[in-house]
Amino acid sequence: MDNVEDLSERVRALGAELASLSARIGALETVPPPATREAADPDPFWILEGLKARHAAPGVVAYAGAVSTPAGPVEWQMGVPVESLLEAEWSAAAPVLSALAHPLRLSLLHAILGGVTHVGDLAEDARLGTTGQLYHHLNQLVAGGWLLAAGRGQFGIPPERVVPLLAILAAVRRGA
Repeated sequence: MDNVEDLSERVRALGAELASLSARIGALETVPPPATREAADPDPFWILEGLKARHAAPGVVAYAGAVSTPAGPVEWQMGVPVESLLEAEWSAAAPVLSALAHPLRLSLLHAILGGVTHVGDLAEDARLGTTGQLYHHLNQLVAGGWLLAAGRGQFGIPPERVVPLLAILAAVRRGA
């Protein structure tokens, strides 16, 4: 008799668990896929509208981000008045931008942002060149402010450069 009662109790427990799982699946099915959510957003320019509400004409150019990295979370925002951008000497930005203008340097930044921070570990990837080539490119990134030497053979992206770097990459994406 105990076996029948145990079996009945197990069947009831399985039934309750099945009902719970069915409810969870039903809840998941009601969440639209990301593309649908974006298309259905009643205010697709919520960032832009908030920016215009905070800054009077002639305006501001801003970027912000909240990023999880192997080194920890990074949150950053920056706004620059349009007047100061238009009045600035743009050629002064060339050294900072040129530090990014090499495929190997972008690969290095990608690897370092992904958590590979030691030259020895970077050198294991044959695509990144010899140790001498690595140091040449790492030094260019340090000079441009995209990397910091964090110790002997260790490099890291300064937290205040993570979001700007990703914003630049987002800005140059094709089809975006």
